[in-house]
Amino acid sequence: MADLKEVIYGRRSIRRYLDRPVPRPVVEALLDAAIWAPSAHNRQPWRFAVVETAACKEGLARAMGERLRRDLKADGVPDDVIEKDATRSYSRIAGAPVVIVLCLTMADMDSYPDERRSRNEYLMAVQSTAMAGQNLLLAAANAGLGACWMCAPLFAPDAVREVLALPADWQPQALLTLGYPAEQREKMRRPLEEAVLWR
Repeated sequence: MADLKEVIYGRRSIRRYLDRPVPRPVVEALLDAAIWAPSAHNRQPWRFAVVETAACKEGLARAMGERLRRDLKADGVPDDVIEKDATRSYSRIAGAPVVIVLCLTMADMDSYPDERRSRNEYLMAVQSTAMAGQNLLLAAANAGLGACWMCAPLFAPDAVREVLALPADWQPQALLTLGYPAEQREKMRRPLEEAVLWR
């Protein structure tokens, strides 16, 4: 096990993977790490759809690509740019050994009669689910795997839900591609003082 600081500072968003399957027990260990994230009221609103088969990954990539094309076309984006974006998205999803669609459910969250508190409760579920995703990303890095967080399901939740036959209350939030890295990436961060206020 790597030092926690090494994992945090060394994790990168990896988009290209070796043609090598990720064993089911390894994926299960990552998911187990994910569910130990903190959550609002300890309601654990996260849900995970693990996509392993080529046919399912390709179906998901196609459905999301069609939604992307339609949205960009409506925005007036040139056709060549649309095809470049859609092709890149397709290859990232269909080419990953494992795709994990991170969802949330409001089933166990509190309900309120007013919009303000209902909205805050929803945001608490979003935050909780994102923390589970971060646990998963760090666990993947610690296991020598590459992973990349993609927010694309937010723009095509109905397409994702239909392709994966998700339960009605599962709301797609993100898509994590996962595999053994076929690239190395270096990233920098802005200086800490640009993001912090001391009071």
